[in-house]
Amino acid sequence: VQLQASGGGLVQAGGTLRLSCDASGTISRINVAAWYRQAPGKQRELVASITSFGATNYGDSVKGRFTISRDNATNTMYLQMNSLKPEDTAVYYCSLRNFGRSYWGQGTLVTVSS
Repeated sequence: VQLQASGGGLVQAGGTLRLSCDASGTISRINVAAWYRQAPGKQRELVASITSFGATNYGDSVKGRFTISRDNATNTMYLQMNSLKPEDTAVYYCSLRNFGRSYWGQGTLVTVSS
């Protein structure tokens, strides 16, 4: 399985960005897709996750601002990020839990200026 993330960039505080992650390979009908992020000097943290049945979970710091979604037909996951804050600055990684293993994308940098 390979994951390719895209959509990062530089945005002003209060702005929006949409991240995408394309998955390829043998993907189980039952899986969990997720976005994580890692800011400089900090541990990687869960941003949001979504099961193949659409159940979602969000980190406390992004609830009400970020929305995770997926298109099972194209094996693509998305992260809509609204009301961005400087503390959202990080490298964002997409992840897929598939057949008992976790796969990671290469990361995409999101920078929010104040």
